[in-house]
Amino acid sequence: MLSFWNERYAANEYAYGEAPNAFLKTQLAEFPFGNILFPAEGEGRNAVYAASLGWEVHAFDQSEAGQKKALQLAQKHGVEINYFVNTEADLPYKAHQFDAMALIYAHFPGPLKSAIHQKLTPLLKPGGIVIFEAFSKKNLEYVAKNPSVGGPRDFETLFSIEEIQADFADFEPLLLREEIVDLQEGLYHNGQGAVIRFVGRKR
Repeated sequence: MLSFWNERYAANEYAYGEAPNAFLKTQLAEFPFGNILFPAEGEGRNAVYAASLGWEVHAFDQSEAGQKKALQLAQKHGVEINYFVNTEADLPYKAHQFDAMALIYAHFPGPLKSAIHQKLTPLLKPGGIVIFEAFSKKNLEYVAKNPSVGGPRDFETLFSIEEIQADFADFEPLLLREEIVDLQEGLYHNGQGAVIRFVGRKR
């Protein structure tokens, strides 16, 4: 998958646009600034937006091409982000380092996704917030009608409410629902799709 993402992010245009994810934008407005982590951040649109609000931003992705685009976007907006090229197996962070974590279309391989979530959540402080949006298993119905909506075609890589409840069992759910949304995000998220949206507070 690394070659896939490096190829996608090598283009001049931003694959998912330069604007932040709409759900993330509304949720960040609800919480005080602090340290925030963006796993699988790609080209940096969400990290740069958070930094522009005053958050201290840390991000990682396996793609060097993604990191390059993210740093260019940060420079364009006059902000700083701490962006590492790492996998989730080799992270330079400490337990309880972050006040918030944003998992925005962070689709990890099906057999690994729960284990990755369980590795990431200890990085949040007690009381820390996770903001999550990703395609649900129902999205396969929508992508069959309109491939432009994007998202994995592998059922196991997509999410269900039950999986989120299990993966974030130590969190107080502030919001958890499946929604049908109209996406307009760059080249690869366009049209109506099914997503899981979750906001939780770590107990």
